[in-house]
Amino acid sequence: MSTPRLTTTSFIVLGLVEQCEPATPYDLKRVAQLSVVNFWTLPHTQLYTECDRLADVGYLDEEREEHGRRRRLFRLTDSGREALEAWRADPVVEEGSVRDASLLKLFLGGDPEAIAREQLPMHRQSLTTYEALAEASGPLTPGGPRRALQAGIEIERAYVHFWGSLLGEA
Repeated sequence: MSTPRLTTTSFIVLGLVEQCEPATPYDLKRVAQLSVVNFWTLPHTQLYTECDRLADVGYLDEEREEHGRRRRLFRLTDSGREALEAWRADPVVEEGSVRDASLLKLFLGGDPEAIAREQLPMHRQSLTTYEALAEASGPLTPGGPRRALQAGIEIERAYVHFWGSLLGEA
């Protein structure tokens, strides 16, 4: 049997299932909205379809409730856990990319002050939200999520500084 092709979405699903198992696709969607989508674009419909695909290739076990809403509960299989571990252990990471329409408009000659007046409050709000999450979670947040949250805080601080400087606030 050939090794199934795994995408970043595959590893997001495997990692979130590992954190929440057993987990329904809806559980994964809720957790992703509070975490992963802050730094990785992920349509929630992909979570549902990827759960099915990963179950089909043997990386997730699926159990359906017999009564009530008959929710589908997923758990990692040994193969799924091995694939996730191998991915995490591989230090090779594709180069990240920034897709920010405000920077594109700035590059292409948009009014810096007008753009900054719109961007600055949004980035201040994001910074406030991330800092509140860090404060609320305290030392209970494990290493990886804590580090990702700290990266988000640092990125938002840089954006606040940058957009503020275009308005003479720095």
